[in-house]
Amino acid sequence: MNPINVILADDHSLVRTGIRSLLESEGDIKVVAEAANGQQALEMARDYRPDLLIVDIRMPELNGLEATRRLPEYSPRTRVLVLSMHDDDEYILQSVDNGAHGYLLKGSSREEFLKAVRTVHSGGKYFSGDISRVFVNRYLNHRQDGPAAADTAPSSHTESTPSGNDYTLTKREREILRLITEGLPNKEIAAQFGKSVRTIETHRFNIMKKLEVSNVVELLKKIEEEPSLQQALHA
Repeated sequence: MNPINVILADDHSLVRTGIRSLLESEGDIKVVAEAANGQQALEMARDYRPDLLIVDIRMPELNGLEATRRLPEYSPRTRVLVLSMHDDDEYILQSVDNGAHGYLLKGSSREEFLKAVRTVHSGGKYFSGDISRVFVNRYLNHRQDGPAAADTAPSSHTESTPSGNDYTLTKREREILRLITEGLPNKEIAAQFGKSVRTIETHRFNIMKKLEVSNVVELLKKIEEEPSLQQALHA
């Protein structure tokens, strides 16, 4: 089995050393190069064509946001995981808009960091729970102020197949989905329905499975793109 080849980009050598030690202790992850700024990261990505670039945001010469945006010109198949101390909405959203596949805070646990690395490498996207709420807020703002508001208008189609897609969500699943898009965590949703958190987690799993998504970010994107789901939420 081929290892996950990684380039680390952070302007603090001690941080890079710590991350390298953590990653390479796993056996299936290999750090092929280290960069102290965004421009070095791009040049190394061109030379090594790694599977994954783990990049900080604040770096000299070229910051991580711009490096992420330019990366496809140097190594189109390399995926990006942002590892930063910044939890500002602006940084998070800009990272994703520039092509990042994941965003993790430096205070995250070892277990979550390794999970993020493997998830992003395997083709998925990973955002910690706190980060996911940023996307919920953006979805809500977009729904209120943007074109999604028009998409929620009732159509002449039936509820189950308003745009040719039948997701067969139950009434309870639609109710829970609506609360998820409003940013409520499982504990608060459970309290509203008088159910256990485990029951809500089961509903949430079933919703994700039916909609063929794996996280909140993908879920919100799917809702934005599917008028049928927008209608179902307001049925």
